[in-house]
Amino acid sequence: MASLPPPLSSILFLTLALFLMSALPAFSSSRKSLDDHHGQLIKAGFKATLTSIDSGRNFTTFERLHRQMKRGRSRLEKFCGIRSTVYPAQGEVVMNLSIGTPPLPYYAIMDTGSDLIWTQCKPCLHCFPQSTPLFDPKNSSSYSKVACSSNFCKDLPISNCRCNGCDYLYKYGDGSFTAGVLATETFIFGEVSVPNIGFGCGELNSGNGVQDSAGLVGLGRGPLSLISQLDEPTFSYCLTSFLGTKPSTLLMGSQASSLNCPSSSGETKTTPLIRNPADPGSYYLSLEGITVGSTKLPINSTTFAIQPNGTGGLIIDSGTSVTHLEDTAFSLVEKEFISQLKLPIIKNEYDSSGLLCFQLPSSSVSVDIPSLVFHFQDADLDLPRENYMITDRNTGVMCLAMTDSRGLGLTIFGNIQQQNFLVVHDLTKETVSFLRTECDQC
Repeated sequence: MASLPPPLSSILFLTLALFLMSALPAFSSSRKSLDDHHGQLIKAGFKATLTSIDSGRNFTTFERLHRQMKRGRSRLEKFCGIRSTVYPAQGEVVMNLSIGTPPLPYYAIMDTGSDLIWTQCKPCLHCFPQSTPLFDPKNSSSYSKVACSSNFCKDLPISNCRCNGCDYLYKYGDGSFTAGVLATETFIFGEVSVPNIGFGCGELNSGNGVQDSAGLVGLGRGPLSLISQLDEPTFSYCLTSFLGTKPSTLLMGSQASSLNCPSSSGETKTTPLIRNPADPGSYYLSLEGITVGSTKLPINSTTFAIQPNGTGGLIIDSGTSVTHLEDTAFSLVEKEFISQLKLPIIKNEYDSSGLLCFQLPSSSVSVDIPSLVFHFQDADLDLPRENYMITDRNTGVMCLAMTDSRGLGLTIFGNIQQQNFLVVHDLTKETVSFLRTECDQC
């Protein structure tokens, strides 16, 4: 039997969304959990896996980095327990999960920089390529549309109520968007099934760097996110090297503060979360300075501060690859590395991404790489060398894995700088903690 077409009002709304994209601001929304029992389901914690989109593809070190840089530039503009296994993917980390009854597996971007959970759905007016079939609501017995009277519908920035449900439109600052039907569904993370998760069933979607995934799982601070829906204020992740293929880990709930990993070492460094009223869904930290080698850089004390109009500040983000520093701060970091390394600067294809790259000497000559410390409030984070210097011995090139913010004033602490740390977000204590960990050994 042929399926009936979607209601005319839905088609008109989704079509109109195409014309609104360039005019609408970026959205960051939040809401209260749909069901109080969600929190009870995860007190013992559960596991999900993340898979690398680039895994198995024949990319060189700098081809991978360049792909991540392209996505990172878009994400920069965007900003103007559970246990999961995660893998690096083109500047993103991708979660393995299942949706529906019976459950079907999907890959979705894990994103601490946004709130909405969504996946591409049939019937699709415009969808980007993905490696799994589109989710078909007709084939799931646990799928249910969200009523217009629900908080889920009311909390989204743009929605369109009709007699049989609520349509939504959600735009990101980098030009990506999703529009479709709001619904609830059963989501499976590893072996744990969680019913009645509110999500967007996207019938009109466009994404920069989201291709090959099926959508996105928002872990931001707002009420639309998975964190808020589960009513679980603590989660963490431990990211393996972006050049590797071994899985990373996402934890939520009671397991989040400890990975029970024998490779963890050193002192846990904890810094306060701060709030930006203009962007309440993002995770802001207070960065007070940067040291390269033995030189603490003369960075103005207000450089990384949130400005009265809501601009500026520093966001810690799981979905941005390299760190984007406020321009004046990056200029000082760049000059100091040039001064201390005293190596020839390479101008190549990666220079267009804003990377500072050096020509390495012959293999018989060792290079003394200066240390790099980020001085967060109450936490001096001494980064491992591989978290800020990317080396390709085959080409003899070494690049600093950070760049400027292109005049936007915002600083984003990226996931390459976070790799091989257990990063714990505690929304009750309003803190983020870092513990050195060999994440691929856990």
